[in-house]
Amino acid sequence: MTSTHFGFETVAEEEKAKKVGQVFHSVARRYDLMNDVMSAGLHRLWKRFTIETSGVRSGDRVLDVAGGSGDLSRLFAKKVGPTGQVLLTDINASMLGVGRDRLIDDGAAVPALQCDAEKLPFPSNYFDCVSVAFGLRNMTHKDRALAEMHRVLKPGGRLLVLEFSQVWSPLKPAYDAYSFKLLPIMGKLLANDEDSYRYLAESIRMHPGQEELKQMMLDAGFGRVEYHNLTAGVVALHKGWKY
Repeated sequence: MTSTHFGFETVAEEEKAKKVGQVFHSVARRYDLMNDVMSAGLHRLWKRFTIETSGVRSGDRVLDVAGGSGDLSRLFAKKVGPTGQVLLTDINASMLGVGRDRLIDDGAAVPALQCDAEKLPFPSNYFDCVSVAFGLRNMTHKDRALAEMHRVLKPGGRLLVLEFSQVWSPLKPAYDAYSFKLLPIMGKLLANDEDSYRYLAESIRMHPGQEELKQMMLDAGFGRVEYHNLTAGVVALHKGWKY
């Protein structure tokens, strides 16, 4: 039986998706509130930077993978305009429901589809841009997901991966204290869910660092990959181009 990690815990591969699903079913309704509190609102700046440097233009087709509550989809919809297309996807029905409802409330014409990033139900060479924000680290087979994102991109298209990464070394002690002591307490007080936020902190530590993720994207077939560290490496935006 093949094993993988769920935070710092080792679990059977087939169990990870179920456990991650339980986490996001639990946090879905408080997800945006917790993001604002945990990042002091910085997640909104990280996402806006991603959009503004994406190269997406009017008329483009964009796939938002693991898009959850729809922050990127809503911003991309403004970029592509009425002649473009944005699709919001997530494997978790609870998160997708939150995103769909928010997009409807905003009047954004963005279809929401539940699907697995490791088996995307879209044709090859279809999208101008694919994005995944704070979702890749929760996927069991990141290599398969990256290969699928590469497959559905048009030649010349680009993948944007916005994800927690390896923080600047001098900040690591303070960052660890915040992640493992304060974050679970905030989860308990604001979302009545200490365990889920402990997992989220652990999952960040288990995610590949900047250079390792860059190599994974190159291995998935991207012809060029670069990354930008944001907030001293707390988050990194990786960009990969399909040639």
